[in-house]
Amino acid sequence: MITDGRQRRSGRWCRIVGAIALVICGWLAVVVALTFGSAPGKSMAVIGPPSRALTAIAKANGRILASSDYVTIARSDDAGFVARLYAAGALLVLDAEQAGGCSGLPPSRATSSLRAKRSNPSLS
Repeated sequence: MITDGRQRRSGRWCRIVGAIALVICGWLAVVVALTFGSAPGKSMAVIGPPSRALTAIAKANGRILASSDYVTIARSDDAGFVARLYAAGALLVLDAEQAGGCSGLPPSRATSSLRAKRSNPSLS
């Protein structure tokens, strides 16, 4: 019957989508868990509305390095910074360098550093 074939195909797609969702959730759980073990002084990406992220960073005694619409880069030399960010209301905290290749530098300094390396390859 036609309906049997359609049901099999839709069931197959549901399993594929479910497997993809499971892999993404598992990856995110591992990344978040590893963030708690980050060394002091590393740059952290605080994901969420800027007002909430800035408040959490201030309460956690961190320094703001850069901020955009939904990602704020912060750093603290104190141990337990990630736990304090979550306790202060941060939605999601990731290691900035691992999460997306963020340098942890403010945009102007990161851009000028990149330009210097391109114009003078011996700096690399």
